[in-house]
Amino acid sequence: RFLDNVIDMSSYPLPKIQEMVFGNRKIGLGLMGFADALYKLSVSYNSFQAVELGRELMEFMQRTSREASRQLAEERGAYPNFSGSRQEQLGMPPMRNATTTTIAPTGTISIIAGTSSGIEPNFALCYNRNVMDNERLVEVHPLFEQAARDRGFYTEQLVDQVAQVGSVQEIPAVPEDIQRVFVTAHDITPEWHIQIQAAFQQYTDNAVSKTVNLNHDATREDVAKVFSLAYELGCKGVTVYRDGSRDSQVLSVGTGNAAQAAGGIVPRPRPEVTAGRTEKVKIGCGNLYISVNSDEQGICEVFTNTGREGGCASQSEATSRLVSIALRAGISVDSIVEQLRGIRCPACIRRPGVNVTSCPDAIAKSLKKSVANPPGISLQQFAKEAAGVVASRARHCPECGNEIQHEGGCTICLSCGYSHCG
Repeated sequence: RFLDNVIDMSSYPLPKIQEMVFGNRKIGLGLMGFADALYKLSVSYNSFQAVELGRELMEFMQRTSREASRQLAEERGAYPNFSGSRQEQLGMPPMRNATTTTIAPTGTISIIAGTSSGIEPNFALCYNRNVMDNERLVEVHPLFEQAARDRGFYTEQLVDQVAQVGSVQEIPAVPEDIQRVFVTAHDITPEWHIQIQAAFQQYTDNAVSKTVNLNHDATREDVAKVFSLAYELGCKGVTVYRDGSRDSQVLSVGTGNAAQAAGGIVPRPRPEVTAGRTEKVKIGCGNLYISVNSDEQGICEVFTNTGREGGCASQSEATSRLVSIALRAGISVDSIVEQLRGIRCPACIRRPGVNVTSCPDAIAKSLKKSVANPPGISLQQFAKEAAGVVASRARHCPECGNEIQHEGGCTICLSCGYSHCG
C-alpha cells in the first residue's frame, strides 16, 4: 500500500514517463539479510539447501504481495494497462500493480539495518573501521563472533588473521562446520552465485541484483560461463566483477599484486604527483587550454579544456586520453607528435590569427614545446606530500579513507557507510 502511494506522490520529469508509470503502477518489494539468515540457520550459502530456501522465501513473498495487490485493486482499481495484458491473458485476477517484487542491492540501507545486503553473501567476516583520531578498530561480524565465543575458539589473534584475508577458510583454529557455514563472496564458486540468483529470479517479477565475484585469474571463458548459465537458468541480468579488473581496484582482501594483462602493452600507472605547464592556444572554436605533465620518467599525461566559447571538447579529451595512455605505455613523444601534427580542421583554417590547424595539431605543438623546455619544477619537493598518497585512492573510501567493497553493482564502505551505485 505504501509503495503504491509513492507512485502517486512522486514527481516525474516528463509527461510520457508519468503516463507509463501510472499505466502500469509497478512496485518492487524485496528483501535483505539473506546471507545472515543462512548463518543463523547454519546453512551454507553454496548448498542446495540454501537454493531451496531462497526459492521458498521468494515464492512466499511473490504470492502474498500479489494477493495484497489484488485486494488493493478491489479498493482502488486495477492498473490501467491490465486490460489486454499478459496477466489478463493468463487468467490472473485484476491487480493494482503490474509487478510487485524486485531484489535491489540495498547497499546503504543494509548497513543502517546492520545486516547483509540483498541476497549477496558477506564480502568479509572481519574488517578495519576508522574511528575518532584515526584509531583503527577491527570490526567482526556479530554472528561469527557469537559462534566463535560460544564454541570457545575466539581470540584477538584469530580476528587479526581473519581481517587480513576476510575469510575463515583453511584457518586451522576454526572448526570445519563453522568454515562450511560462514562463507564469504570469494569462497563461493560462480555456479553457486548463479544458482542462488536463479532461485530468487524464479519468483521475482523484475530483475534480481546480484554480483558474481571472480578471482583475478578468471579467464574470458569463466566470464562466458557465468553469462551462459545465468541465461539458461532464466536470470534477467547478472553482474560479474573480476578482482583487479579495473584500474580503480575495489576492495581486495590480502596483499596479492594484480597480474599484468596477458599479451599487449600494459601502460604504467598514473603517478600520484606530476609537474607541468598549461598553455592557452587559440583555435577555430575559441581557446583550448592544454596541460602537459611530467614525472621522473618524462612526459606522462596531457589534459585539455575548452574555454567558455566552447569547441570540440569530446574530441580533444579523447585525443588527450589516448596520448596520455600512449605516453605511459612507452611510445615516444616524437612518434605521437608525428601522428598528430598537421591534422586539419576547417574552423581553425578559416579563422584569422589561429596558428594551429586543429586541436590535435595544437596538442602536438604543445608536446614539442614541453620536450624542448621541460618544467623547471623538481618533483622531489613533493616527496613528503606524495609519500602518504602512494596507495591508489580509488581503492579507498573518499569519505573516511578505509577500504571499500564491491557488491550488488554498488561500491560500499563498511567503515563509515558511504555508498555509490552505478
